[in-house]
Amino acid sequence: MAEFSTSVKDAGDVNIIYLKGYLDAHTAPILENTFSNLVDSGRYSLVVNFRDLSYISSAGLGVFMAFIEKIRENNGDIKLSAMNDKVFNIFDLLGFPLLYEIYKEEDEAINKFSQIKKLENGK
Repeated sequence: MAEFSTSVKDAGDVNIIYLKGYLDAHTAPILENTFSNLVDSGRYSLVVNFRDLSYISSAGLGVFMAFIEKIRENNGDIKLSAMNDKVFNIFDLLGFPLLYEIYKEEDEAINKFSQIKKLENGK
């Protein structure tokens, strides 16, 4: 079986989820648990770093769809970063760039949350 793991870094108002390995139907529950734990803890500003992800299947993509509505209902979002071309092409083929903001670098995604917070506080 292919290896897959997640790790989470608390970056203040934002949590960063690092994906590593192969995300498919067998490993998707690991990511589901990661998202569930964050949502259950009231953490709704999430950046997912794909730097070390080698492969994603439709089951892996389904995990993102399963959580995005609840996260956005709570004024949060999932921003995606550091995808290799192979993984990006899968997201792109299925129209995910219309649903999610995708950034080349993790810092860009984190900064986007900071900009949103500044705008909200300025109102």
